[in-house]
Amino acid sequence: MNRTDRLMGIITLIQSRKFVTSRAIAEHFGISERTVYRDLKAINEIGVPISFEKDKGYYILSSYFLPPVSLTVEEANALALMVPVVQRFADKSIQQHFDTALSKIKMVLSPAQRENLEVTQSHTAHYLPQVFNHYLPNTFFLTTIQKAIIDRTILKIEYENNKGELTSREVEPIGLTFYSLNWHMIAWCHLRGEYRDFRTSRIQSLHGSIVPFRKEQHTSLREYLREMEEQFMTEQWPQENISYP
Repeated sequence: MNRTDRLMGIITLIQSRKFVTSRAIAEHFGISERTVYRDLKAINEIGVPISFEKDKGYYILSSYFLPPVSLTVEEANALALMVPVVQRFADKSIQQHFDTALSKIKMVLSPAQRENLEVTQSHTAHYLPQVFNHYLPNTFFLTTIQKAIIDRTILKIEYENNKGELTSREVEPIGLTFYSLNWHMIAWCHLRGEYRDFRTSRIQSLHGSIVPFRKEQHTSLREYLREMEEQFMTEQWPQENISYP
């Protein structure tokens, strides 16, 4: 990667996060922290307002907006590869926003890049037997769930469990995960007083709110999934049944 591309990459990296440390930048681009400081100085000199907050890292002032950057052929091809995945496995709210985002990206591509993207799209497809169609998302919930996770606000849902029983719940979502051909919302359930795994295809209605989370501290999604994996491994392969060479 030449220096110009690296400088643009650093700007994009900092814009994509609240704060970024010099060590994180160095590790991301495989350079020394001394080189990072020189690059940051060069970026400031071309008019990009990068600032620093102690114990947090570097950030770009919110008043600054980076104009659209043309994608490389490889980046456009990677995006095209994801189109059928989103169309098949994201719900309708995500599909709608993805289509809009893709249209905006196409607008900043050169005619040749746009043509390459369309060729890649036309030669990329997904296949899933029709027997699995009833598993696929047919809701508009994911965008609302994402917003609640970001804003830390309570969701009100009507949920049908695997016995067909319908209950009203207030939940505090901590994340979304996809497995077994379904999106699952992991959330603290006020009704049950514990974290629960809600399959989004079983949510009959979902409404956002401006009510903040009542639980002060939440486990992270990664930690929850790690604990679930450990529990699964223990239940499937109890320690006493494991033989070692």
